[in-house]
Amino acid sequence: MRVIAGTARSLQLKSVPGTDTRPTTDRIKETLFNMLAPNLPDGDFLDLFSGCGGIGIEALSRGANKAYFVDNSRNAVKVIRENLAHTKMEQQAEVLAYDALSAIRMLEGKRGAFDVIFMDPPYNKDMEKEVLYALASSKLVDEDTLIVVESDLHTDFDYVEQLPFYIHKVKEYKTNKHTFLYKDA
Repeated sequence: MRVIAGTARSLQLKSVPGTDTRPTTDRIKETLFNMLAPNLPDGDFLDLFSGCGGIGIEALSRGANKAYFVDNSRNAVKVIRENLAHTKMEQQAEVLAYDALSAIRMLEGKRGAFDVIFMDPPYNKDMEKEVLYALASSKLVDEDTLIVVESDLHTDFDYVEQLPFYIHKVKEYKTNKHTFLYKDA
């Protein structure tokens, strides 16, 4: 796994040992960041369920101002810190060793809305639903915040109609998809 483009282009990233994380493939990452390009320059990026940090590091490499990395796995946090040091992006990053919901509550008191919130939770556990419900009333999201959820192809987002979000678009791949959401104005 590597950084695809930007200031850290081609630098290799470490993966978290074991099977608890699924690093996003280079091809899917390239497609994702082509769609995120307008939202990145000088923006703040929240990477929930960060794993090895590859998505947040790619965002920084492509011009994001700051990235927050959230993962509750000690191994993942260690690898994120190592990858940030290797790419020399520690100064632009904050690593939070929390579960996603705790991190959202903690960040509420510290800052306003993010430009992009990305999450890649474990599949088939409805964690994305819990996080979207938490973000629905959060000041971390405003009508300009783009939320991207990586999930398996069968993940149902019908419940979004009950929240102040709408699905902007869905990009499907072979085994998974990205769902892009915005908050209703």
